[in-house]
Amino acid sequence: MTQSVVVQVGQCGNQIGCCFWDLALREHAAVNQKGIYDEAISSFFRNVDTRVVGDGGSISKGKICSLKARAVLIDMEEGVVNEILQGPLRDVFDTKQLITDISGSGNNWAVGHKVFGSLYQDQILEKLRKSAEHCDCLQCFFIIHSMGGGTGSGLGTFLLKVLEDEFPEVYRFVTSIYPSGEDDVITSPYNSMLAMKELNEHADCVLPIDNQSLFDIISKIDLMVNSGKLGTTVKPNSLVTSSSGTLKKRHKKPFDAMNNIVANLLLNLTSSARFEGSLNMDLNEISMNLVPFPQLHYLVSSLTPLYTLTDVNIPPRRLDQMFSDAFSKDHQLLQADPKHSLYLACALMVRGNVQISDLRRNIERLKPSLQFVSWNQEGWKTSLCSVPPVGHSHSLLALANNTCVKPTFMELKERFMRLYKKKAHLHHYLQVEGVEKSCFTEAVSSLSALIQEYDQLDTTKNMPNLELRKYISRFSAVSLTYTRCNPQHLPFK
Repeated sequence: MTQSVVVQVGQCGNQIGCCFWDLALREHAAVNQKGIYDEAISSFFRNVDTRVVGDGGSISKGKICSLKARAVLIDMEEGVVNEILQGPLRDVFDTKQLITDISGSGNNWAVGHKVFGSLYQDQILEKLRKSAEHCDCLQCFFIIHSMGGGTGSGLGTFLLKVLEDEFPEVYRFVTSIYPSGEDDVITSPYNSMLAMKELNEHADCVLPIDNQSLFDIISKIDLMVNSGKLGTTVKPNSLVTSSSGTLKKRHKKPFDAMNNIVANLLLNLTSSARFEGSLNMDLNEISMNLVPFPQLHYLVSSLTPLYTLTDVNIPPRRLDQMFSDAFSKDHQLLQADPKHSLYLACALMVRGNVQISDLRRNIERLKPSLQFVSWNQEGWKTSLCSVPPVGHSHSLLALANNTCVKPTFMELKERFMRLYKKKAHLHHYLQVEGVEKSCFTEAVSSLSALIQEYDQLDTTKNMPNLELRKYISRFSAVSLTYTRCNPQHLPFK
């Protein structure tokens, strides 16, 4: 059994991380009722004898003594991490695996990346090495961060290069939360653009998620609850209710419920690595099968059901409807419509009481409505995990390498250019040592090149076979040149 380490960076990253660990504990508690430390729990937790001083207290088997998350918590403000350490999960985190500062990054990528990156590089490396030493077979680092703030975007992407240099054989999966157009951080387009260049160069797979999609999903759940549609009810102390038991006002963004969706995405993504099933999918298989070209490693995710049973009592969807939902626009965690765009590859990660025949039948049913690149018409990767999420009979996570991600990048570039043309707030970045205007122009060039790659793929939709073969040859040559210039971006490891 392999292990993974979660690195949660910045306010957003730590809040999502906290929700993830809470749900992970609930899930394993529901499955492992005898309290035995097994391989499933070891994938994300260490078993520690707290009576032993130092690092010698790890227990590889037997009864669970004290579980410690395989996590590194980083934030340049103390607030969120301190809140976690004073909350119900305080004993789950090793206090030696935390890095905090007081001043914060001031919503400035340059401060997070250049200032705090240099200042805390040795400490970060030490914590990462310590986490790796506690693993028998480290397979993946999961980085959770936001793109709009200073610490998440700056230090979060600085961390990627550190991981690449120190652990080149370990996969780097990044969950990146993109700001909405109404984001209250005015410099978020700068931060997101500069962070994108680092994601392009140093990540193996990126799961882009935007706040607006999450907010829209929660608003729909609120609407269903308020209307009483289909017998929908909210459970007491739900993530979509306030502490007083009433529904959160729609004008207040329910970040807890939004974080819950992202946490469930990560739980489903790692389910095959943690539990047995008739058709398991390892994390390295996701990168191997879904990323045909190294620079096109952005995977659009959709999840059904979108809530946990601890939130809302909604009658379960029929199995076939669950598959249809996963490809609908309303269930995407990004403002995207994959059915009307081009698929490079797609993974379906199913949990619960589902048969392989059900999986194959639904793929055949949906195939005619989905357009795949001609050279990968059978570009499906599937997994079946026998353990469903808590409170559900089955669930489905779909990961699509699809050109529908392009509008998100185009919108980001447009928002960036509106600020950059006026040179607004630029001096806050240029006054940081090591930051020059070339950092911005290179970031724009990097994103423009990525958008162009998706443009070229879209042009192949109705291309005759001869022209298509010429295009594939040219595209492969470009990717090979890119890989030679950037050896860390080998498509397969």
